[in-house]
Amino acid sequence: MKATDTAEFINELNAGIFARQIGHALSEVAAGVVDYKKVGTVTLTFTLKQIADSHQVTINHKLAYKVPTKNGSSSEDTTLDTPMYVGQGGRLTLFPETPHADQLFSRNDAPIHAKS
Repeated sequence: MKATDTAEFINELNAGIFARQIGHALSEVAAGVVDYKKVGTVTLTFTLKQIADSHQVTINHKLAYKVPTKNGSSSEDTTLDTPMYVGQGGRLTLFPETPHADQLFSRNDAPIHAKS
């Protein structure tokens, strides 16, 4: 079984924007923790729901974070959805896995056949 590639998975959510949002949140929280010597949090939540009877799921991804401030804290959260395919063993990918990932069609399935 080939497991989901976590780095690839995160980078594919919302076309890479989610990964940048996580980086921003981590930096904001780390700066607040060091500046004000208080605890901060970054929380990622993933909720998966099957799309009809397909081998696809909608992944609801939520980022919430709490930044320590001088007089308390500030918080922000964002929630978006990304559809993904579920491959063999539950592997999540943006595109469907095929027996030959680099070729979607066999020569016999080609829409235009070569002249003989």
